[in-house]
Amino acid sequence: MSSSANTRTIRLTVIAADGLIKKDLFFKMPDPFAVVTVDGEQTHTTTVMKKTLNPYWNESFDLKVTNQSVIAVQVFDQKKFKKKDQGFLGVINVQVSNVFDLEVGGDEMLTLELKKSNTNEAVHGKLILNLSTNVNVPIRNGTDTLAAGNTSTIAAAAAASAPNININSPAISVDPPSHTPADSSTNINTTDTTDLPQGWERRVDHLGRPYYVDHNTRTTTWKRPSARTVQDQQNQTELERLRHIARGLPEDRPNSAANSNVSLDNNNNDPPPPAASATLGTTSVPTPSPQVSTNTPASNGNVTVPNNNMTSAGSGPLPPGWEMRTSAEGRPYFVDHNTRTTTWVDPRRQQYISTIGPGSNLQVQVQPVSQLGPLPSGWEMRLTSTGRVYFVDHNTKTTTWDDPRLPSSLDQNVPQYKRDFRRKLIYFRSQPALRPVPGQCHIKVRRDHIFEDAYAEIMRQAPADLKKRLMIKFDGEDGLDYGGLSREFFFLLSHEMFNPFYCLFEYSAHDNYTLQINPHSGINPEHLNYFRFIGRVVGLSIFHRRFLDAFFIVSFYKMILNKKILVADMESVDADFYRSLMWILNNDITDVLELTFSTDDDRFGEVVTVDLIPNGENIDVTEENKKEYVNLVTEWRIHKRVEEQFKAFKEGFNQLIPQDLVNVFDERELELLIGGIAEIDVDDWKKHTDYRGYTEQDDVIQWFWKCIRTWDSEKKSRLLQFTTGTSRIPVNGFKDLQGSDGPRRFTIEKSGEVTQLPKAHTW
Repeated sequence: MSSSANTRTIRLTVIAADGLIKKDLFFKMPDPFAVVTVDGEQTHTTTVMKKTLNPYWNESFDLKVTNQSVIAVQVFDQKKFKKKDQGFLGVINVQVSNVFDLEVGGDEMLTLELKKSNTNEAVHGKLILNLSTNVNVPIRNGTDTLAAGNTSTIAAAAAASAPNININSPAISVDPPSHTPADSSTNINTTDTTDLPQGWERRVDHLGRPYYVDHNTRTTTWKRPSARTVQDQQNQTELERLRHIARGLPEDRPNSAANSNVSLDNNNNDPPPPAASATLGTTSVPTPSPQVSTNTPASNGNVTVPNNNMTSAGSGPLPPGWEMRTSAEGRPYFVDHNTRTTTWVDPRRQQYISTIGPGSNLQVQVQPVSQLGPLPSGWEMRLTSTGRVYFVDHNTKTTTWDDPRLPSSLDQNVPQYKRDFRRKLIYFRSQPALRPVPGQCHIKVRRDHIFEDAYAEIMRQAPADLKKRLMIKFDGEDGLDYGGLSREFFFLLSHEMFNPFYCLFEYSAHDNYTLQINPHSGINPEHLNYFRFIGRVVGLSIFHRRFLDAFFIVSFYKMILNKKILVADMESVDADFYRSLMWILNNDITDVLELTFSTDDDRFGEVVTVDLIPNGENIDVTEENKKEYVNLVTEWRIHKRVEEQFKAFKEGFNQLIPQDLVNVFDERELELLIGGIAEIDVDDWKKHTDYRGYTEQDDVIQWFWKCIRTWDSEKKSRLLQFTTGTSRIPVNGFKDLQGSDGPRRFTIEKSGEVTQLPKAHTW
């Protein structure tokens, strides 16, 4: 530290973290807490938040800093505190002078990317902080009962599991004192209990710094305790005990007072945090904070708590049929007798919902609730204990921060068609018919006979069984299907199913590799059963959120959606024939073309004349009826001659995907739903890649990306298929790559010896 003349006290508020990485092998959620240090000293610790990737602390600490001071905030997983890396989840370093000038002062909200430590462990997520020179308002941390000065309060569970905390960051190494009272011989030079409250002890660490141990609560602090500090702590403990005893559901207090001020006996709700303006992205969302006056007279301990609503109190009378009540904790809520529902939101005030989703780059979506309409079927909106809105999808038994009624939390530069597709996809996935059935569906195939084996396995099972979780096993290969095997299964199967060798599909043109149904597939007497099987496979891939490595002509997707075939659809089938039809429509054909309402069909070398209408071979095409001819010949070329095969395909498809649900998409969106995106954006790939044992600046990584950029599309697709099990990527790019438990980023890890070949693991 510099001289005291240049030192000033500022207030750091650790608000929340978003999108932390989940490192546990069995996908267990971490118990994160944050450790704050200033130039390696003044250690402060937040409380431990249980089982979350998006912890919300909103805890403040007063720090003595200079303009040159560096504040480090590190996030750890309390469950793994005994491990070598102590459950490290990320660190941020902030130099005070980069935020504001201490002499001028200021109040800044920061949203910073978490960085890696020296061990180069994988890190993901952001940390939201507030730095302010305004320290006049007392700190009101809900669980921090000690004075705010130089305090280090660590949860007892974390303390007991790690007597010495070694905090590793790129620039800082801190060793706070031990938090285990029983370890009295560790780092202790003197012990002094003179003039200390009962249960307190003075110790000295290995650097000669005195600190104080509270054996009552198993916490430590750098600041010498006073009798008032202990009394405040005892009062708070008693309040918490009484509040726990009085805990109940809102329905248990039907006669609760509807006043905005509630008088409770020793039953104080935690004071709300100071008001802050959280700037995320380009949107500023004010966090309202009603003024709270807490008076605790020594005589009776009565506490008066004004309205501590989730939002600013409304004005005027409540709407008809509404009533305001107060929960057992003194928190007002509102009852709508019209719909028999309850809410924390005051109906008299225009409310706004801001949702912050993991992996959404912390873009805030704000929209009036009254303009959103009802939630989709099976959805419910709830509030966390910290007042954060989240949504429950009872159809799929999942939760999300994203409001299904709002546009997707995509980047600002994402095209509109992707936003529309995302909204439709949310609705589509939320429907009961797309709900997975409990249980597992085991499918065992041989790689060199995947078409025949898959046909036998899939066709022998009932459609309801195919909606269970797919467990794919390749014969002779041991492995667990966490998603990678099923992706590879659909990738390999799609190559076989749509291979023209089987005469089921054919390329639409010699220079175009889009697929269409082969009108002469009848050469295989079982062709209709195979089309029924292919329909099941396409429906199965959509149901289980997998992609097929194939693209069809646009009219094929329109036929699935029961849309009318137009002349323009012929362009993707046969460009030359399309130009001929357009010439007929745009020019006078009188005495120019000798056409009849019939067409020729080449059937294995035999040319057969097909009438488009009864006796069409004898009816001439004229200027007056040419539009009818063009429409009929288009319908025949695209649909009529494959009508039997397509009917079998739709039969299998609709066994898994109801027609009314898939109709929410248009033909282009259905193409994305079935096949994903084949074009690979290397910049997007690199942006959403993690490294283990490497950094982005290492020569090996630089060479890797340089090599990838020189490859053609086929080589890039093969690499992607080798590493992820599929050559397709979601519409939203690499940020939405899926693992068995949700989004999983592409990762490059240092493993084995330099002489070994690369290996891949799909999750």
